[in-house]
Amino acid sequence: MAFSRIKYVTLQTKYASILRFDRISKMGKIIALANQKAGVGKTTTTINLAASLATLEKNVLVVDADPQANASSGLGVDIKQVDCSLYECIIDHADVRDAIYTTDIDGLDIIPSHIDLVGAEIEMLNLANREKVLKNLLDPIRSDYDYILIDCSPSLGLITVNSLTAADSVIIPVQCEYFALEGISKLLNTIKIIKNKLNTRLEIEGFLLTMYDSRLRLANQIYDEVKRHFQELVFKTVIQRNVKLSESPSHGLPVILYDADSTGSKNHLALAKEIINKNSKDEEHQ
Repeated sequence: MAFSRIKYVTLQTKYASILRFDRISKMGKIIALANQKAGVGKTTTTINLAASLATLEKNVLVVDADPQANASSGLGVDIKQVDCSLYECIIDHADVRDAIYTTDIDGLDIIPSHIDLVGAEIEMLNLANREKVLKNLLDPIRSDYDYILIDCSPSLGLITVNSLTAADSVIIPVQCEYFALEGISKLLNTIKIIKNKLNTRLEIEGFLLTMYDSRLRLANQIYDEVKRHFQELVFKTVIQRNVKLSESPSHGLPVILYDADSTGSKNHLALAKEIINKNSKDEEHQ
């Protein structure tokens, strides 16, 4: 799959005020997808929610903040060919625009990750305002996008703290399995601390039930339990178990390009519409 670095030509800068006249005052919404429990569907949701939002004519940027770089490869980026990733932006102070790559979907861009990001947390310890490095990186490009989705690593380390500090809201994917609620209290406590000390605007966008199988009594029990605890914060859309959804990353494609008629594709489109509707209502009330 071909991908290319975005070239921010002089014309784009020169005429930015008229080219983007409809969104001068509107800043893109930054949403982090976080859960320190691995294997709950964070990356799958990030890739496919981003692709669905772009299909619905939104400009979307994915920030891959996980050293495993699965979101990058899942959107067709060849990590070996990337010479400027999130790591270079954080540690080497590279221009964030040099790290933005296009994908096969119009309106969907990505800042890829790299395995070197594993060591970035140690290197960041000596930086001033180390919790706000990612926020400072994304602020200049917020107005270029409607949504910026950050795929967090399955930990509550400094990179994840940076992601939550940069974000306006957080989506928490919850797997429909027995230990689903384990660890959520730690994540909620971390979110509370960050909201109090680093990012007062941080809100929970919603809890997203993933890997849902309506045939299983346990899956329905987990859904009821999450709904009982978090009520209106739970998305109406659930992401069902789906073979095509599991297969698509190995082809470097979001499921909407791999099989648009699959359940996984329909679920993520429904989620994208739910998020767009929710945020348009929030804007009306402001």
